[in-house]
Amino acid sequence: MSTDAIVLLKEDHKEMRRLFKAFQDAEEGPASKRKQLVGQIIEALTVHTYLENEVMYPEVRKLLPDLEDDILESYEEHHVADLLCAELFTMDAEDEHFNAKTTVLIENVLHHVEEEEQEWFPKVREALGRKQLQEIGERMIELRDGAPRKPTDPKALKKSLHAVTA
Repeated sequence: MSTDAIVLLKEDHKEMRRLFKAFQDAEEGPASKRKQLVGQIIEALTVHTYLENEVMYPEVRKLLPDLEDDILESYEEHHVADLLCAELFTMDAEDEHFNAKTTVLIENVLHHVEEEEQEWFPKVREALGRKQLQEIGERMIELRDGAPRKPTDPKALKKSLHAVTA
């Protein structure tokens, strides 16, 4: 398994795309199935944004100050996703807004992923060496097991609160 930070993040993105497609395929199906899939989406996003916010973004911001505007935008995109995840976490899948809110979350995350993969990651890969990306990836791997999995986890709440007050 690669420890390259960008490879790890792209693997997360691939898993999120798979979950998004599964939700879209189940959109007209039973509420229990949609709730289960949204739970998986929320968990994947909570872990992923935590790792980016705690490791990848601060490290890149320190090493590549020219990318600060991109990083600040990414933090804000994460904040929007965090708010939607928190709302969906408490919602009943029978709620008339459940599918629409999930669709908005998916659209926002896909926009964020495309920007990262098409614009941001190439700049980071070009500027940082393989060794630096592996070191960042190793720190992300170390934190993954202890990362929050629900938007109500204190670590996730701290991240959301920081986004609002920073």
